[in-house]
Amino acid sequence: MHIPGLRLLGRGIAALSERIQNWVMGSRESDASTVVLYDRTLLWLTFGLAIIGFVMVTSASVPIGQRMNDDPFYFAKRDAFYLGLGFAISLVTLRLPMSFWQKYSNVMLLISVVMLLVVLVVGSSVNGASRWIALGPLRIQPAEFSKLSLFCYLASYLVRKVEEVRSNLWGFLKPMGVMVILAVLLLAQPDLGTVIVLFVTTLAMLFLAGAKLWQFLAIIGCGLFSVVLLIMVEPYRMRRVTSFSNPWADPFGSGYQLTQSLMAFGRGEFWGQGLGNSVQKLEYLPEAHTDFIFAIIGEELGYFGVVLALLMVFFVAFRAMSIGRRALELDQRFAGFLACAIGVWFSFQALVNVGAAAGMLPTKGLTLPLISYGGSSLIIMSTAIVLLLRIDFETRLAKAHAVTRGNR
Repeated sequence: MHIPGLRLLGRGIAALSERIQNWVMGSRESDASTVVLYDRTLLWLTFGLAIIGFVMVTSASVPIGQRMNDDPFYFAKRDAFYLGLGFAISLVTLRLPMSFWQKYSNVMLLISVVMLLVVLVVGSSVNGASRWIALGPLRIQPAEFSKLSLFCYLASYLVRKVEEVRSNLWGFLKPMGVMVILAVLLLAQPDLGTVIVLFVTTLAMLFLAGAKLWQFLAIIGCGLFSVVLLIMVEPYRMRRVTSFSNPWADPFGSGYQLTQSLMAFGRGEFWGQGLGNSVQKLEYLPEAHTDFIFAIIGEELGYFGVVLALLMVFFVAFRAMSIGRRALELDQRFAGFLACAIGVWFSFQALVNVGAAAGMLPTKGLTLPLISYGGSSLIIMSTAIVLLLRIDFETRLAKAHAVTRGNR
């Protein structure tokens, strides 16, 4: 059966992808236009996740939008706005070579530190956490920008100091020190989830750079001790951990969010209740359109929808690691390290979000990349995907030029 609307959508996205290639290449590389110089699979997966995210945010946010703003599509409109803004920013980002990001990585890190300091002073508070800077209708979350800025800085650092990281303990500890500075500022908000993402991704980058195993074991031991200590000194974190182990012990107290999430998965079964037919989103499940949107996917789209979303997230992370490996093989070390960092970041954050929704991990307040509602997260994640497309473009262009020179 042919559906004209779907055919038109497919043609539109295909035409858009070709325009993106022309936009990235510019007139200077038009002679190489016969070669596909961008990762079409990654682009389609990104569009797919963004569409799934918009549809599910629209569905999950109708009740809370009606109650809070007298507009059932309030959050859907904002999500569409942020998607459009992210796309507009992406068109600019695509034109920036990776040398630009390497050159200004230190400036980006400094800006993120300043923003994290500013949010502690003038930030708006939601659920007891001061994480947002309000700029008119926009709300910026500096923690999201800190992830991208730190990974750009670490990739630049590894280009310059990779031998020192491999042979010298001080070379290993310096990037960890930068991460600790950001962690202290994030914990003051408080935001333990982002700190864990930064810690894990930083360790992964240093591992890829060839740091010694005993250094990892020591840092991981210190990190685990610090996380346990941070959990024990804050009663709300301790309640999250204890409720995660047995949420049914207090289903209307500390285990309320998780029990409602598990009921959503249980109602979904294999094919789901149907798009828009979730019961848990009727304000039984808090944060249904943000941190727990995966539970709504499970309830409305069932096991099939859950597996589809997870496969798409997995393949985006897999493509990121593949792009990073190819860049490292061509000795484009900054691009390679950054692509691998984005892959680890994307997959680990998705793992934590899904694990929290399914009761396998304590709740950490991290979004599901490209799917959950959240303006800063959508913009930064879309920027990270565009960086992957740019890295892949530069590696493919380098290979094409090498083949052209070899044939002469």
